[in-house]
Parts: sequence; structure tokens; C-alpha cells
Amino acid sequence: MSRRRRATKRQIDPDPVYNSYVLAKFINKLMIDGKKSTARKIIYNAIDKFAKKIKAEDPLAAFEQALENAKPTLEVKSRRIGGATYQVPVEIPADRRTSMAMKWIIQYAQEKVGRSMEEGLAQELADCFNNQGSSIKKKDDVHKMAEANKAFAHYKW
Repeated sequence: MSRRRRATKRQIDPDPVYNSYVLAKFINKLMIDGKKSTARKIIYNAIDKFAKKIKAEDPLAAFEQALENAKPTLEVKSRRIGGATYQVPVEIPADRRTSMAMKWIIQYAQEKVGRSMEEGLAQELADCFNNQGSSIKKKDDVHKMAEANKAFAHYKW
């Protein structure tokens, strides 16, 4: 029997406007220094701008589609075998896929120079919805890396 304490996932409440757990998770990822109301304001304004930009009648469905387009399916993990380190491609669990996509979208929205966070987030979400932009390029790079190291897939643990 294990003596370790296992991490347990905490249940978060859905966001108040769209009643979505995914959007609540995204708000928590964007939040800095515990300022959740500021993060909510930024996200809701960005989603409104994003929905107008792509002319969507359901902003939440469009947001979820953009997030789905940015999710990676494979990644590489380093595995040391006999003095050599191999990059072994592995499938990503669903919660990690979502977390990685959110992280990339927020990161590339912050890097957009000369724009507010709302505008950058709206632009990055629109790019993800149309399968282009920095987050999609990052996903493709991760997939290419996994494809290039497919020969080491038998070292999976």
C-alpha cells in the first residue's frame, strides 16, 4: 500500500455568465494575483469581440471550437535508457491537452504587441477558430516533433 498522498482534483464552480466549466478554467488560467473579476472582464469582452469577428451566434460554442482546434494529441517526453536520452512520443491525457491549449492561447495573446489583452485574446481565439496563428503553429510543432521521434515509441512506459 502506498504511503504517498495522491493529489486530488478540486471541483471548480462554472462561470456566472455562460455557466461553463471550461470557461471558468480559462478565467482561472488568465487570472494574475488573485484578481478574478479583472480576468472575467477581460475574457467576457474578448469573447464578445471574438464572436463579432467571426460572426458567430453562439459565442461559447465558438470559443470551445477554437480551444478544440488548439489542443495537441501527442507530445514527446524524455526517457533515459542506457546512457542515451530519447524523445519518446506519448499521448496526452484530456485534461492536460486542454490545459496546454489554454496556456498557449494566453501566452500568444500576451505577446501581441501594441494591443490590449482583450484584443489580443480575441485575435488569438479567432486565429485558432480558423486553424491558423501562433497557437496552432505551436501545436503543429509539437506534433511534428512526436512524428519525427516515432521510431522511439516502443520505449513508452
